[in-house]
Amino acid sequence: MYELMEIIDHKEVFIIIEKTEQVKVLVEALQFIKKFSGKTVIIKYGGSAMKNAELKKTFVEDIAFMNLVGINIIIVHGGGHSINKMLKKLSIEPKFFNGLRITDEETMEVVEMVLAGNVNKGIVNDIQLQGVNALGLCGKDGNLLEAKKKKIDGKDLGFVGEVINVKTSLLKEILKNSIIPVIAPIGKDNLGNTYNINADEVASAISKSLNAEKLIFLTDVFGVYSNINDHTTLISEMNVDQALSYIEDGIITNGMIPKVKCCIEAIQNGVNTVHIIDGRVEHSLLLEILTPNGIGTMFIK
Repeated sequence: MYELMEIIDHKEVFIIIEKTEQVKVLVEALQFIKKFSGKTVIIKYGGSAMKNAELKKTFVEDIAFMNLVGINIIIVHGGGHSINKMLKKLSIEPKFFNGLRITDEETMEVVEMVLAGNVNKGIVNDIQLQGVNALGLCGKDGNLLEAKKKKIDGKDLGFVGEVINVKTSLLKEILKNSIIPVIAPIGKDNLGNTYNINADEVASAISKSLNAEKLIFLTDVFGVYSNINDHTTLISEMNVDQALSYIEDGIITNGMIPKVKCCIEAIQNGVNTVHIIDGRVEHSLLLEILTPNGIGTMFIK
């Protein structure tokens, strides 16, 4: 009988220790909740976090948590995988130049249908199932994103654009009502032409226009490495000068270059910190925002 009581006592002690550790985590998070409550955080949502069912679930849980503690969230999403699936169904061959989708008129129709339709409304629905309000938009709604045609190395990519103006008053009004804007990266010019815009660039443009506290890119990598072949060389923090020199020296290469350039531009234009984090890690957003060390790579002035 005594031995049984001893086992029960040990179990109770273990439970108490476990619950104490949980409370410590919550108390630790409280300082960051206080710091970021009322601040605006822009999140570029893409990669595996959009395709894996469990990661989608933890993403919207993080979004709901952040919203409920008073952080103003704006989501800009991609959806290249879904676009390619639809193009395949329609027997349209996807074409790219320097990582950007060549977007003729037919492809633009598919891009708009997929991004502003199924993908956008799916994200909104997932968020609202967590008990918080979200509003799906593309850049054409309310003249949110004014765009112009973008050329790369003098090449015309069709209806590929870049942001020249963000209607911040619309976003501020939405945020004031504790609603999460979910934005598809599509804009238009003053003639009514519709443009497909890189989602990273849209997220950066919005963060600059609002002087956001944070801009976070969810990716399929842990962050920026000084040696891409050695995952022990993750750079946890870098300033603008370091980032520029890493690009010049060939340390940052390929598809990471335009993403890092978006980070640099955001920092140079009033955003406090920018982060590249791995969306394949469950609850990566809360790990970044509500823990002392965060994850991934943080860019500072």
